[in-house]
Amino acid sequence: MPHPARPVPPATPKRGLRIGVAVGLAALLAVGCSRNDAAKTAAPPAAKEVGVVTLKTERLAFTTELSGRTVAPVIAEIRPQVGGIVQKRLFSEGSQVKEGQALYQLDPAPFQAVYASAQANVRKAESTLATARTVARRNAELVKIDAISQQVNEQTQASAQQAEADVAVARAAEQTARINLGYTRINSPITGWVELSTVTPGALVTANQASALTTVQQLDPVHVHVTQSSSELLRLKRDLAEGRLQRGNANEAPIKLLLEDGSAYPHDGKLTFAGVTVDAGTGSVTLRAVVPNPERMLMPGMYVRAVLQEGVNEAALLIPQQAVTRAPDGSASTLVVGADDKLAKRNIVVGRAVTNRWQVLSGVKAGERVLVEGSQRAKVGDTVRANEVTPPAGGAGSPAGPSGTSPAPKTPNGSAPGPVASAAPAATAVR
Repeated sequence: MPHPARPVPPATPKRGLRIGVAVGLAALLAVGCSRNDAAKTAAPPAAKEVGVVTLKTERLAFTTELSGRTVAPVIAEIRPQVGGIVQKRLFSEGSQVKEGQALYQLDPAPFQAVYASAQANVRKAESTLATARTVARRNAELVKIDAISQQVNEQTQASAQQAEADVAVARAAEQTARINLGYTRINSPITGWVELSTVTPGALVTANQASALTTVQQLDPVHVHVTQSSSELLRLKRDLAEGRLQRGNANEAPIKLLLEDGSAYPHDGKLTFAGVTVDAGTGSVTLRAVVPNPERMLMPGMYVRAVLQEGVNEAALLIPQQAVTRAPDGSASTLVVGADDKLAKRNIVVGRAVTNRWQVLSGVKAGERVLVEGSQRAKVGDTVRANEVTPPAGGAGSPAGPSGTSPAPKTPNGSAPGPVASAAPAATAVR
């Protein structure tokens, strides 16, 4: 049996108003969502702002910093050549003495007596020689008239020759006595600065004794002996052969010295000797430099660091250290902003450290922009807005040492790529 239809309530003005408001709100929401979707689809992501440095080539003079010791070029250890009692010390300790200046006076009395005896022996021998010559001349005439035998004549001639030899022996003994007498006054063999005396007046000394009475050393100029590893010499020769470095003036190999307190020595020296043999124990070669020392600031045995110029790279490419990233295997990379302002990763090979920069051997070239700020905001492939910045003056990455150098990074095989360099004015670097 069919159910009767439910009656539809009549529409009221209030109900119609609610329906209209609901429909309007739905339409507004639909329009707003469509606009938001359109805005999201149409607006590109904002470019991230980063700081970059444009790479450029520079003239870089590479110099090696090596440790060494100062050495007096001439050293004279003063020892007596005859024995005796020291009567006087004739110099002031620590003063400069001239060549031939008297340093000590030994008791000359015994040697004066020996010299006087030698002089008497010479006169005696000369008198004997005169007699022998007279007899020899007379017998030479007598033998001609058979007044004497030939044997007697020959004996007298031999006696005259023997007398001549005796005179020579006596004169040699006199010269020896005179020399020994002169040795009682001990003179300086060189011009230099004298050290402390190890003996006082009244001391007994012997000829050629083991201990020196004092030492005289030349202090201007001084020598500086430094050592350089053979591997560094091989690397230098390879860089020169491949054209990465150019040799400076071979006739003038200047060096600069850094003293123990880190200050620079005011006078430049010159490299005068490079060893030709590698020390089997240390694997190094000895280098010698001559350095002026007019103020006697350098003393023998002082520790110094010598800065030796190796060569010049006329087109060195340097990259800020903060632009370089290291992988666990030691390989280096950097982020490069391309011509389309997109960020790309580039593997590079770096060499020496120059204060807060690395020398780039390969991977990037001059004119390219590398990222130094904003690496946390941007990633590879992002479009960026690059702003040129000036890298900080201090080193980034590894801390600088006392001389302004920083340790070189490790390469994938675990070895350092090269000595550390520190930049000096006018794009000059000290390794």
